[in-house]
Amino acid sequence: MSQALTVPDLIAAKGKRKLSVLTAYDYPTALILDQNNLDMILVGDSLAMAVLGHEDTISVGMWEMIHHTKAVTRAVKRSLVIADMPFLSYQTSTETAVLNAGRLLKEGRAQAVKLEGSQNILPQVQAIVNAGIPVQGHIGLTPQSAGQFGGFKVQGKKAEAAHKLIEDAQALVEAGCFSLVLEAIPAELAARITESITVPTIGIGAGPDCDGQVLVIHDLIGLFERFVPRFVKQYENLAQKIGQAVSQYRQEVEEGNFPDTNHSFSMSLDEFKKFHEKPQSKDNE
Repeated sequence: MSQALTVPDLIAAKGKRKLSVLTAYDYPTALILDQNNLDMILVGDSLAMAVLGHEDTISVGMWEMIHHTKAVTRAVKRSLVIADMPFLSYQTSTETAVLNAGRLLKEGRAQAVKLEGSQNILPQVQAIVNAGIPVQGHIGLTPQSAGQFGGFKVQGKKAEAAHKLIEDAQALVEAGCFSLVLEAIPAELAARITESITVPTIGIGAGPDCDGQVLVIHDLIGLFERFVPRFVKQYENLAQKIGQAVSQYRQEVEEGNFPDTNHSFSMSLDEFKKFHEKPQSKDNE
């Protein structure tokens, strides 16, 4: 296993190599990602939809995020683990933001936190960074605010909105963000933002010119079938394979073919004979 990655390592990678990021919400998944040398593992608030079955990402709180972050960090030795700050865990005040970010590190054992938002959250970013906690920003389509956008829609398609996103990115970097997630924005805009800032950009639906890419693991392996965003490349369809395995198991149980002798335990012949001998009556002792 390679040496554990740090925030300075990832900043130094900008312009030298592409960074790979995936989400994880549990120990076995995180173990696989870490063993396959992912640069960053994000415990995303996508947990709400991908794992817990909610309709949106705002349905999880600090308890769930800490619980799942703990599971992930128990597995990880190399990758940098980033935990999403859930809805209303940082928006209300800088004090609340710092306390909740600290909990994700102290209790969840994450190494950094991610916040959605633009220049409206600069005070929170600065306060968290000043507390010694690394912050990853997230602009473009920010799912916690999807209601303001009228749903999950591409952002920055008009010139004025694109210039605003560039300003937001630069302001977040000045406030102390060590990297930025760019979600669902035109590829040309993502390339311009990537050129204009000194920290890595991590794209999700933002084209090939970002410094790295992130996907939700359940989308990548075909375990979330409610919908598949256009920007997702599905590398495997595990839902279908798992369904086939479950169906075969059910059929073998119903037909009495599972378990067989290869999946059962047995007694030695001597013990089996003793087991069948009639116990001596206590009256004859």
